[in-house]
Amino acid sequence: MQDLFLKILESIGEDPAREGLQKTPERAAKALQFLTSGADEDLTTIVNGALFESVSREMVIVKDIEIYSLCEHHMLPFFGRCHIGYIPDGKVLGVSKLARISDMFSRRLQIQEKLTHEIATAVFDIAKPLGVGVIIEARHLCMMMRGVQKQNSSMVSSSMLGSFLSSDRTRSEFLQLVSSRS
Repeated sequence: MQDLFLKILESIGEDPAREGLQKTPERAAKALQFLTSGADEDLTTIVNGALFESVSREMVIVKDIEIYSLCEHHMLPFFGRCHIGYIPDGKVLGVSKLARISDMFSRRLQIQEKLTHEIATAVFDIAKPLGVGVIIEARHLCMMMRGVQKQNSSMVSSSMLGSFLSSDRTRSEFLQLVSSRS
């Protein structure tokens, strides 16, 4: 991959031998490997058995999980916040695992709509809750730095499964709690 980054630098007219660029191919390769490392991760390994017995059937929400991903169309970053809610059915998921699941799916070439659905499906499959809701609010550099160049735009996507999809009341409670600032 380093050789490819070297060729990219040369193809855009840069001198890879100049001081500031001498280690750029190595650094860029390491960065790209890290930013796409989620494709090699496994959900079961990420969760690592952190499912705990619980009698609670009240909504659990973790808000404002930072996410960083790369647009699969331009390989430019998009970044924002992920909000995850679920209603347990006998088991709760370790709270840090929601952030780890978000990281796993965001660290790959991705589109926001798919990312939102993948996180929701993963939580639904692993915790077997009554329902799951995921909302992602993100800013896309492919839209801000190039193309239409809209600096203040953001995208909001959601995925609702189980009771979050079938119950207007559950969905409304989730949306209200996510939009409230604490």
